Amino acid sequence: MNKRVNRRTKIVATVGPASESEDMIARLIEAGVNVFRLNFSHGSIEQHATVAKRIRKQAQLAGRYVGILADLQGPKIRISSFKEGAVQLAEGDRFRLDLDVPPDSGNARGVNLDFPALIDSIEPGDTLLLDDGRIRLRVDDVEPRGADCTVAVGGKLGSRKGINRLGGGLAAPALTEKDMADIAGFPAINPDFVAVSFVSSTEDIEHAKNLLAQQSLTPAIIAKIERAEVVADTDILDGILEASTGVMVARGDLGVEVGDAELIGIQKDLISRARRKDRVVITATQMMESMINNSMPTRAEVFDVANAVLDGTDAVMLSAETAVGDYPVAVVVAMADAAMGAERHPVARTSRYRLDKQFTTAQETIALSAIYAANHYSNVRGIACLTESGTTPLLMSRLSSGLPIFALSHNSKTLQKLSLCRGVVPLYFDASAFDHDAVEARAIEFLRDDNYLSKGDSILLTKGEVMGRPGSTNILKILPVS
Repeated sequence: MNKRVNRRTKIVATVGPASESEDMIARLIEAGVNVFRLNFSHGSIEQHATVAKRIRKQAQLAGRYVGILADLQGPKIRISSFKEGAVQLAEGDRFRLDLDVPPDSGNARGVNLDFPALIDSIEPGDTLLLDDGRIRLRVDDVEPRGADCTVAVGGKLGSRKGINRLGGGLAAPALTEKDMADIAGFPAINPDFVAVSFVSSTEDIEHAKNLLAQQSLTPAIIAKIERAEVVADTDILDGILEASTGVMVARGDLGVEVGDAELIGIQKDLISRARRKDRVVITATQMMESMINNSMPTRAEVFDVANAVLDGTDAVMLSAETAVGDYPVAVVVAMADAAMGAERHPVARTSRYRLDKQFTTAQETIALSAIYAANHYSNVRGIACLTESGTTPLLMSRLSSGLPIFALSHNSKTLQKLSLCRGVVPLYFDASAFDHDAVEARAIEFLRDDNYLSKGDSILLTKGEVMGRPGSTNILKILPVS
């Protein structure tokens, strides 16, 4: 079978100085990247648009559907600058967050804030986490123009480091003025996915959708789960899931706010919850961090990727590893190998999900019946899904299986968005070019000629009785490959 279908878990790679050239993008696609992330915390619209054109060009040359994820920066709550660039803080030192001192005058006694509204969000007894939790401050007193703190965990603190509160709850809008300006420039990029940072409510997702609609764009929305108060409230979390296409388990800021020990269970719950609601999920942050400077991952990193795969994540993400790392191609290969190793485990190939549930539509019934049948009929080598909107292959991908789901569609936007769904192989196939009675044979011929199937195999095929109408899938067949 064609090697492109061997791995079910998708790989998201962040583009940066180490990976933005045409040659490197081509090599990364060949190595196994399914979606490229454009990080809007860095670079201009013009720079990202240039990279997006390179991605589209190289994906077309490779004959693959490769998605583009535009990741909005979101609010950045930071301290301002120190006069000497950094200070050394010791446990027990007094330290003030002060709105009245100049932004570049910080010293070992205190520093200005880039985000004045922080003062309104904290109270005595709070623990503030600076520089990803490396420095901890206990809030002693809060005044209208500042907060006096005691250093609980000291160390070297540099300028412009971020601030979180243990337990979350710092008030900041998910979409900043910068984010809105970036969205206004998105027509030059036409992203397939947009990630909204620091989402705290359904309204954040709807706001992003409205801004994108003003630009005549309808990308899939990925909600980044980074706030402790969101994972602590299942009603808020479920509302965010309902409003979005999927979520990203953003383990950086979330881990700082909840603690790494709690993060393990939260990751598993988020992946499970997303799959139950038919939403895609990306697991991100430091998955192969050591490969920024080393040519091989640690065993712990391989296990981290494998555990996310066994949990059911749709995709695993690389950040600095491909953006600025020394081995961008090698890290993609290592991540692909780790994912495929996990996928060989029986847990990743079988599913009892929804066996005790009632289905609500014919489309859902066909989609989930197809996976159940494929998992229990050994001669089946895959599932061919003639699709208009992509909903049927998405539903199929929520169940564990070792078989590829071939999404056959003439709709390029649908195929681009399916590039993130676990186990789905998006392929261009225009069913309207053939007589109605010949479509099934032509679809099988297409898959066989491209080496996705071999003579003697069987394939499950799903389609709608009325072709070209979204949501009309109501036919399931088992067909021989001749």
